[in-house]
Amino acid sequence: MYSFMGGGLFCAGVGNILLIISTATDYWMQYRQSNNYMHQGLWRYCMPGKCMTHTDSIAYWDATRAFMILSLLACFIGIVIGVMAFIRSSSFSGFDKTFAAGILFFISCFFVLLAMAVYTGVTVNYYGKRYGNWRFSWSYIMGWVAVVLTFFSGIFYMCAYRMHECPRNSNSR
Repeated sequence: MYSFMGGGLFCAGVGNILLIISTATDYWMQYRQSNNYMHQGLWRYCMPGKCMTHTDSIAYWDATRAFMILSLLACFIGIVIGVMAFIRSSSFSGFDKTFAAGILFFISCFFVLLAMAVYTGVTVNYYGKRYGNWRFSWSYIMGWVAVVLTFFSGIFYMCAYRMHECPRNSNSR
């Protein structure tokens, strides 16, 4: 049980770090315009020599930002509850902390998956038709890796919960 929880905490910790980096950095997409390479993130877009904040309230950026922040919060709270379950903290004894942490990791996975899907769909439809020389960049890729890590965190914690709820009968053959 503790090996599943340890694996879940490791995946969640790395996933949360990747979520923070992905959300905060400006390399979701790179493109070339007028022989200059430019890049943009959720908060800013950068041209050679200077970066500017997005001043327009475009729905897909707002939705992606909101889902990424909600994912960060769910993953962080899941880590806190997961650590409490790992050390068998006596507070919050009214619910199973292992199950709650697993559910929070799945919620985090769902939110980051929504963020990535919204951004991917709009970017491919908009930039794919208007610009020929663009590509997704490393911040975007980190978001997809965070999807996988938060999903496996949830799997690990649900396995730990299952092992705790249904212990093996040592007397059976």
